[in-house]
Amino acid sequence: MPEGDTIHHAANRIRPVLEGRVPDEILTPQRRHAADRWPERLAGRAIGRVEARGKHLLLHFEGELVLHSHLRMSGSWDVHPHGARWRKSARRAWLVMRAAEGEIVQFDGPLLELMTQARSRSDPQLASLGPDVIGPALDERDVIRRLRTDDPTRPFGDALIDQRTIAGLGNIWKCESCFAAAADPWKPAGETDEETVLAAVRFAREQMAQSARDGFAARPRAVYGRAGEPCSRCGEAIRGAGQGEQNRTTYWCPGCQR
Repeated sequence: MPEGDTIHHAANRIRPVLEGRVPDEILTPQRRHAADRWPERLAGRAIGRVEARGKHLLLHFEGELVLHSHLRMSGSWDVHPHGARWRKSARRAWLVMRAAEGEIVQFDGPLLELMTQARSRSDPQLASLGPDVIGPALDERDVIRRLRTDDPTRPFGDALIDQRTIAGLGNIWKCESCFAAAADPWKPAGETDEETVLAAVRFAREQMAQSARDGFAARPRAVYGRAGEPCSRCGEAIRGAGQGEQNRTTYWCPGCQR
């Protein structure tokens, strides 16, 4: 699943093309959006702001309209020079926006909706988000408060990817942040000390900001996807097991994450 650094990276690439500009052309190739008339409704409207909020991307148009996207497991945003070959098939494009500086394409949805500014402020999914892990400022006390008011018996790793606690962290960064902080992802969140929580959050914030800026080659891979391989810190075999309601695989070192 694309995580917060993916969305911030996309926003960083989209801004020079669209922010402060009126798109020359907007297309919605998917039949499901044919009746929505977005090209007509957005015609002549400049995009005042491109916002990344956790795993959500919001394009703020003039006239109090917001295009909201969540990529879930399959979607992606791409930026192409005019005439360049797209990385994916045109059949998979849900949204195309063209401007003088290039083409913006959203592939494979799966959540793409046009809403008013008022609804974007009250939408339950958006309104419930915790602070963005790589937002301009991070209130660590708010993160701790949100974590402590949640179920204290919940495993720390599972709690760390609850978007209501802190927005943007996903399964990859959960695993890598817990490893960096030597945190046991299976230990109840209520028993995980504050110093360890903040060490994991600070690692995620620093490394995800670098990934959002420089691209995904900057992502660490100390434990994620490495089940059975030796830990670089203690040599014990890394393990992987499903965790949480969605049974996402958590990778950790049982030797040094205690």
